[in-house]
Amino acid sequence: MAAVVWSHVGLNCADQKATEEFYTRYFGFRRARVVDLGESTIVFLRQGDAYLELFAAGTEPAIPAHDDGPQAPGRLRHLAFQTDDVDAFLAELGDAAEVTLGPMDFDDFIHGWRTVWVRDPDGVIVEVSQGYEDEHGTPRQPGGPFNETDGA
Repeated sequence: MAAVVWSHVGLNCADQKATEEFYTRYFGFRRARVVDLGESTIVFLRQGDAYLELFAAGTEPAIPAHDDGPQAPGRLRHLAFQTDDVDAFLAELGDAAEVTLGPMDFDDFIHGWRTVWVRDPDGVIVEVSQGYEDEHGTPRQPGGPFNETDGA
């Protein structure tokens, strides 16, 4: 079985800066990476082995959802998990895999970053990806939890 560990929660933000400040100030998160999409950004926050992915939602989505989840502020966009092999994970899901988007490669941002989105039995979008690493080169290791001595 492909190793699978918790990855992140994606949040839609009416005010991305205020949301980042709230989680960094009150919950001990720190900025791990910013992905510049031109018209908007995605901010990854990290606290230990927990990640939040902040999307600027505003009143109208800056970027269409493309089936990675709803974009309204205050709504959960998707749950996410990290694996060492997206394709092996999909093969294991077999007929149970209701793929909503992907698999997609994000080599323009991080070499080897590959992601697929699937729908759970209740309709929640679940992202499964491989190869994500922080801006300063700290990779996520499925089956190898982060701790405070790993550069967090």
